[in-house]
Formats: sequence, structure tokens, C-alpha cells
Amino acid sequence: MVPGDPVDTVVEMIQAQDILKQLLAQRPLSEPQAEEVFTAILSGQLDEAQVGCLLGLIAARGPSVDELVGGARVMRRHVTPVRPPPTGATLIDTCGTGGTTKLFNVSTAGAIIAAAAAPGRLMVAKHGSLSRTGRGSSEVLAALGVNVAASPEVQTECLRSVGLCFSFSVHHHPAMRFAAGPRKSLGFPTIFNLLGPLTNPAGARRQLIGTYSQDLSLKVAHTLARLGVDHALVVTSHDGLDELTTTNTNLAHTVLDGQVVTRVIDAADLGLARATVEQLQVHSLEAAARAVRDCARGVGGPTLDMAILNAGAALQVGGIAGSLREGVSLARAAAASGAAAATLDALVKLSNN
Repeated sequence: MVPGDPVDTVVEMIQAQDILKQLLAQRPLSEPQAEEVFTAILSGQLDEAQVGCLLGLIAARGPSVDELVGGARVMRRHVTPVRPPPTGATLIDTCGTGGTTKLFNVSTAGAIIAAAAAPGRLMVAKHGSLSRTGRGSSEVLAALGVNVAASPEVQTECLRSVGLCFSFSVHHHPAMRFAAGPRKSLGFPTIFNLLGPLTNPAGARRQLIGTYSQDLSLKVAHTLARLGVDHALVVTSHDGLDELTTTNTNLAHTVLDGQVVTRVIDAADLGLARATVEQLQVHSLEAAARAVRDCARGVGGPTLDMAILNAGAALQVGGIAGSLREGVSLARAAAASGAAAATLDALVKLSNN
């Protein structure tokens, strides 16, 4: 950072102790304060004790929309970008927050199927990270042969040629190293679990985001509305999963034209069988990779239904399907025809070039 840069001035203005006292009194940060605080964190201006305390106090109360908006603006300024190709195709992300019961990698399987269902019309810039379980999107895609460390330039070519890329958060958010230690020590979800999905490296303005609580799902939806998203669907299941699920009904917030509209989605209404959480869980990296591969091949029973449901939602948010029912139908056809498996194979090959 160049001395005298306006960001330097902002950072110098921060009085960390005053901010901590405000949070300790359970008074949320304003949007400008949040921008200042997250600029300080991502610029390495606060020590680990201060960062841990800030994150813990915000988590204890629950982040406000102002804090999410301010934090997301700063994260977006610090991201290492992927330049989407000028193809005219719609760009979407399916990154969720995590922080709940670990199933198979639903959003990853859904991203592959959605990209395959609309070649040339939809590009999926799948953002993802490591998982505390060792079975996150990056680990699973690497196990399937995808080069998760592909450069931004290679990711752009993957979007152009395959309609799908993977943006590994570790390589796109280098400033997050200043918060890595405190986040690991805290051991529970922090505001950064929500800010990551709001900071797609390719700048996707359409998103399917799963969140781990009903309260946070609504806050994320209003945050996206204020950030000017084109179209988003923010979901959480009524049994606490951060996906659109077949195990229960789902609370879904549609963000469109700056407005948030809430409805309940029941997969049973779309002809999908009710599943149990146990049917959707995997317990090893090998099993997780196999589940995603099976979904791409159009097999898997309950796991395939779950992947198709989320791919269908992505297709609706991407403007490819006029309804969730139509999206599910398109997704099912992409998996059954072998198109999704071919998309995964193409991503493996091109990402390693």
C-alpha cells in the first residue's frame, strides 16, 4: 500500500479500542465504520487479539446488514479478480456459507449440472474454499482432478470454453491472511463465512447462496439488495441446512430489482422424494468425490435429487429457466444425458493446461 493513499488515512483514523467498546455494548457498526474496520483488518493494521475480539463480538450478536454491506465492499476491493469472457452468457455463482451439518458437496454438484444444462448461455464461476471437514469444494474438485490452483487467466478460459470455473478463495483473497489465525483459533463461523460468498472473484451479479440460519439468510438477502445484485436466491432449510434441501421445507428469499420477496420451497411439490440427512451425508473425501461424480453422471438417488434441485434454482436465477420446476427439469436432463459428466471432464482437462 502506497503511503498517503486514502485507504491509509482511513486506517489511521480507526481507534480499535473504541470500536471494541462499541461492540461490547452490543451496538452494531454503521456501514462506514464497518468499511473502516474491515479495511484495517485486511490491511494488517490490527493485531490478532483485536481481530479475534472483533470477530467474536460480532458473531455473538449476529452481524447486521450494515456490517455485511461495509465488509463486502472492502472484500471486493481486495479480491484478486477473474475476468469473465465477453460471451454474452449470464454469469452466476453457487457458493454457500457452510457452518452447518456437512452433507455431500451440493453446491459443487449443482454448479456442474447447471453449467451443463445451458452451454453458451450460462457461465458458473464457482467460488469455494477449504472445509473444516477436509471435504470442501476445493478438496473434492482436486480429488476429481480439477486444478483448483488454476490462474485467473485459465479460469477465464474455462468459463469461455466449458461454462464453468473454480475460484479457490485462498488464491483470490490474499488479504485474508491477516484474519486466518484468529478465525482458526475461534473455531466457529464468523462474519467472514458470510462475506466470502458475497465476494465472487469474477464479479457474478447473480447468485444462489445457502446460509446456515433463517435470521442470517434474510440479512444476506437484504445485503445483496443493497449491493445491487441483479438476481439472487438466498436459502436455508427449516432443518438448518445451508442448501435447498429435500429433507424438509426451505425458506427462500428472492432478491430482484432491489426488493426481497420471501417464500417457502418444498421439493416434494416438484416431484422430488423426501430424503433424510443421513442419506445425503458422506464421511470421507473419497465418498464426497464419488457423490459429485455420480450426480454428474445422473445417478445417486437422494443425492442426485438434491443436486438437481439446487442446479434448477441456479438455472432460474441465471434466467435460463422461467420457474424452479422448469429449472429442475433442465437440470435432470443435463445429468441424464451425460452433458454434466462431459462438463466435469472438460473442466478437469482445461484447468490443467
